[in-house]
Amino acid sequence: MPSMVVIATTAVPDHLRGALSRWTSEVVPGIFVGSVSARVRDELWQAVTEVVGNGAAILVHPAATEQGYAIRTAGTRRRVPVDFDGLTLIRMTAAPKVKEMQTPS
Repeated sequence: MPSMVVIATTAVPDHLRGALSRWTSEVVPGIFVGSVSARVRDELWQAVTEVVGNGAAILVHPAATEQGYAIRTAGTRRRVPVDFDGLTLIRMTAAPKVKEMQTPS
């Protein structure tokens, strides 16, 4: 039975966005929404994880959990889903430090 999925992407290759738009609608740049079967959802997510590269992606889909949904991530993100007694909470990681340019004396 089809169910609603949301896939959010950041800095992914254009061909991946094209592949996702075959099954879902890109409602704003990088946000894909659709109603697909679990098999199609898993195949799409596999395609995402294989080519995400330096980008990042997140999938939200219905699941038999207390919250009613599950979250999957790929790539490097500051927000990391963490299981806390059966609830998925989002933990923020520290921002990457930028090294200052040193000028020669």
